[in-house]
Amino acid sequence: MATELSSGAISSILEAVPGIATVLRSPIADAIVNLSRAAAGAIPFDPKDAHELIRYAVRRGLIRSEESDRVTAEIETAGKAARTAARVAAKTAPKAKSVAKKKPSAKKKPAPKHPVAKKKK
Repeated sequence: MATELSSGAISSILEAVPGIATVLRSPIADAIVNLSRAAAGAIPFDPKDAHELIRYAVRRGLIRSEESDRVTAEIETAGKAARTAARVAAKTAPKAKSVAKKKPSAKKKPAPKHPVAKKKK
């Protein structure tokens, strides 16, 4: 049977064990951080984070279910359009040819022929 912890007990555990706060962090906090980073262009956008935040807003009564459905559909549509555009761009982009510049061949010039003086006996 699971034991419920009071907020004081949770706070003392978080202070006592370094690093546990990141493990026990709320999925909402992760979604907010990830969406902020995605908005800044630091990481790619992940629709899962947006869905988590939308569900949170519905649970808290911040938005109604109808609005949640509409926003979720917009996210899915935009995601599909972005993936399609990326595929089309990848197919139509000119492929870079591997053109290696040839180094001019360093032909050795023949050594100049010097007349060898024949020694007389």
